[in-house]
Amino acid sequence: MKVLKFGAVWCPGCLVMKPRWKEIETDNSWLETEYHDFDQDKEVVEKYHITDVLPVFVFLDKNGNEFLRLDGEINKDKLVEIINQNKDK
Repeated sequence: MKVLKFGAVWCPGCLVMKPRWKEIETDNSWLETEYHDFDQDKEVVEKYHITDVLPVFVFLDKNGNEFLRLDGEINKDKLVEIINQNKDK
């Protein structure tokens, strides 16, 4: 499983989510994540049809297929639950 994280420097919710993801990534070193800046990484932003409603988290399975998309500020416990339920995807 891989999580693509989309955000921007002007996005308040992105600032809230940054430390939550840092904790999750520290506790789950196996988890692969990539951060993409909305204003700088236009190719990836367009590929995943990301709008300016940020942050957005795109969950991909082993084959790179999207199976879940979340946006906004997500509770850390909810994210951990989703990650644990889908870690074998």
